[in-house]
Amino acid sequence: MAFENPDTIIRFLAGLLISTVVIYLVTFILGQRRSIKLAIFASIIGTIVYEIAYYILGHGFISTVLGGIAWLLALKTIYRMGWLKSLIVAVIIWIITYIIESFLPTATGPL
Repeated sequence: MAFENPDTIIRFLAGLLISTVVIYLVTFILGQRRSIKLAIFASIIGTIVYEIAYYILGHGFISTVLGGIAWLLALKTIYRMGWLKSLIVAVIIWIITYIIESFLPTATGPL
């Protein structure tokens, strides 16, 4: 991700903050009581995974699916949960983030 101007940095940081809060709340509600540091880490990993997938494969369905699978693996590893619970957590995170993004145009990020 290239930071061409300050607006890009602000959007990235806003997206990171929103993603972190959503990840923390969803994992907390679903019984994965871990620290906010892990939510920040998961958010950063999600951003990196998607940026790599989009850089290598372009913006399309294949890069989204492969990036999503890689992020599921990251969630599974970071939060020490199974594939099904990782999928449930990811779907809830994606839905909540989509809703937030529809209200806040600066809410961009890995989700």
